[in-house]
Amino acid sequence: MRAIVVRQYGGPENLEIADVPTPEPGTGEILIKVAAAGVNPVDAAVRAGYFGGRLGDRPTTGFGWDVAGTVESTGNGVTEFGHGDNVIALLNAAAVELGTYAEYVVVPANAAAFAPSSVEAPAAATLPLNALTADQALDLLALEPGQTVLVTGAAGGVGGYVVPLANRRGLRVVATAAPADELAVRGFGADVFVPRTESLADAVRNAVPGGVDGAVDAAQIGVAALDAVRDGGRFIAVTDPSTPEPARGITVSKVDIQPDGQRLAELAQLVDAGELTLRVATTVPFADAAEAHRLLEKGGLRGRIVLVP
Repeated sequence: MRAIVVRQYGGPENLEIADVPTPEPGTGEILIKVAAAGVNPVDAAVRAGYFGGRLGDRPTTGFGWDVAGTVESTGNGVTEFGHGDNVIALLNAAAVELGTYAEYVVVPANAAAFAPSSVEAPAAATLPLNALTADQALDLLALEPGQTVLVTGAAGGVGGYVVPLANRRGLRVVATAAPADELAVRGFGADVFVPRTESLADAVRNAVPGGVDGAVDAAQIGVAALDAVRDGGRFIAVTDPSTPEPARGITVSKVDIQPDGQRLAELAQLVDAGELTLRVATTVPFADAAEAHRLLEKGGLRGRIVLVP
């Protein structure tokens, strides 16, 4: 089969198509024929060597966390899925030889869920990583209904899920994004919209005197977002580089995303119920993965780039 890999970390030009053996599912695993694979910022970080400056014992490093496709075969002990089932899954692919940028991928069955029935594969492939990150960030935040949460990057891949999921939990959502994104963010369920500004903390505190109870920093703003949180509140970072030092008794944590097929199934049901919006910025042919990474790094897109066969 074909897969996108690198043999040396670096820029998009280092991505190449390799002919590799089709993997076989082991006990508790399923083999998915890939119909679509989401392209995420973490993929560019892997390609650049952020998770390790050398390949070590691996001849190649693969890419891709998100996948939508059909079950080709199942390993021993798998009863919940069968050949031909439409599924989505999250593969933790920070350092693997093969990711979801491939014609086939093996994932643990407990990391997969039936795909939403109301959308096509490219849209379904945008759900796993970003929606699970948003959901697990809110779990970690652990606010009570009626409390207030600041969501930075509320129009982005993760923030665009945090807003509606926080709303479902009964939280009052203060969202920040570019002024042009206000209509979309309010449509996601934001109660208060704060245009992105250099004085974020002041703007948020003007809207919420005393500061918000917690923040999910999907835009990786760091200290400026922390300053909007009340004393003794909670702050959740999405990536390591944006994790600020604790201050004023605020609990600071970072999401450590974990595959969760059961919760992914629940999120897929919310898509079918019209409660979560899936956004595809553009689809790119599998063979043009390098161009997809160039588009990703250029920025300015709303929604995810998706690789398709």
